[in-house]
Amino acid sequence: MIRMHHAILALPAMLALGGCVTTERPPQRTSTVIVTPPPARAPVAVMAPFAPPPPPPQAALVPPPPQGQSDVVWQPGHWTYTGAQDAPWTWMAGRYVVPPDQKVATWIPGRWEETTGGSWAWNTGHWQ
Repeated sequence: MIRMHHAILALPAMLALGGCVTTERPPQRTSTVIVTPPPARAPVAVMAPFAPPPPPPQAALVPPPPQGQSDVVWQPGHWTYTGAQDAPWTWMAGRYVVPPDQKVATWIPGRWEETTGGSWAWNTGHWQ
């Protein structure tokens, strides 16, 4: 009986402590994270050990622009060096594109140029 009496007496204290549970969190630490973008990559130079073949006959044909699009500019096709043993060059067909800006409407085509070492370097086309 004494044990039961102590349990009954302790019950209000246990209930009171149950209501006193705190959920206080320790202060959060803050830190500043600085994200640095990767450095800009320099354009990759495409080199070929020998000259590209002459343009295919269809390269001289410029189709009419797509219907309803008068603000497009023709970008002529060009050879791309793949380096594959069985087909080292791939023809990239010409296409019509919309200029990036109304003030910039002249497309300067890319071209292959022979270097002093006898290899060939691709100079990428650009808007002017």
